Amino acid sequence: MTSLSLWFRGLATNAAEKMYVVLNGTAVVYNNDTTLTQKTAWTEWVIPLQQFTGVNLTNVTSIHHRFWHARNTTVAGGTGQMYFDDIRLYRPSTTP
Repeated sequence: MTSLSLWFRGLATNAAEKMYVVLNGTAVVYNNDTTLTQKTAWTEWVIPLQQFTGVNLTNVTSIHHRFWHARNTTVAGGTGQMYFDDIRLYRPSTTP
């Protein structure tokens, strides 16, 4: 199964927020764990590409990672700082 891997860490003092990833501005996958923004150790989020619907995966031109309130301009967003590293695409092994 082909998957997108994203490593991140936050600060214990961060506001609790859902994180999500957007491909080509339209295909969205949410992580409902609001404690992710408060994890101080490097943490991997693996997303099977099948979860991204409505996008041609052979022509991805943009990828964004965002937080829940960024999509809702009527609610004030949380505060904090996040670090991201090692964004990778894992393809299935071709060996038997």
